[in-house]
Amino acid sequence: MKAPRPDVIACGDDALRILCGEGDIRHSLAQHLKHMQGWTEIVPGKLDLTVSFDPHAERMTGAQARLSAALGNVSTLQPRAARTHILEAGFGGEAGPDLAALAARLGQTEEQVIFTLGQQTLHVDMLGFTPGFAYLSGLDPEIVSERLANPRSRVAAGSIGLITGQVGLYALVGPGGWPILGRIRARLFDRARTDPFLMAPGDSVVLRRIPAA
Repeated sequence: MKAPRPDVIACGDDALRILCGEGDIRHSLAQHLKHMQGWTEIVPGKLDLTVSFDPHAERMTGAQARLSAALGNVSTLQPRAARTHILEAGFGGEAGPDLAALAARLGQTEEQVIFTLGQQTLHVDMLGFTPGFAYLSGLDPEIVSERLANPRSRVAAGSIGLITGQVGLYALVGPGGWPILGRIRARLFDRARTDPFLMAPGDSVVLRRIPAA
């Protein structure tokens, strides 16, 4: 059975949004479109994929026609070769100032919360907010946490934020409103690398506690 072609809608005067729905097709499409000329930016969302073009070089109708042609063989796209990242992290204390409060609200010990996080295989839904910030799905739904009432003006790079249903990894120093449970060692964004982003949408992530010295 041939896969249905996803719907496409205009997004402003210089972008088109592909409504992909659930699943990883948006990641395969993103890889496919990156090999084509003419798109200035390709941004996967949780349920869609947005592609931008230069409105001074191309009309909306032309961009729509090109995108329609590209989507014509969507059923033949090969799944993107996703990677799994094992990220070592320190939890609690200065690295995770909100861990103790979260554990208390859940009626658990800090060790129990850390253990549960370490058992999850998380999935990179999208990058955004700031360069390299990773939104991860797959969190145990029993870990319930709201945003901070008073966001911090400075969150360290590598910080592990958590709200109900999601984990967020801060690639850069900056403000943030997610409760912080720990901090990873790896650099999520490095301008000196050929590909500055450590992770890509569709990748998997496992958090591992740094062994005690």
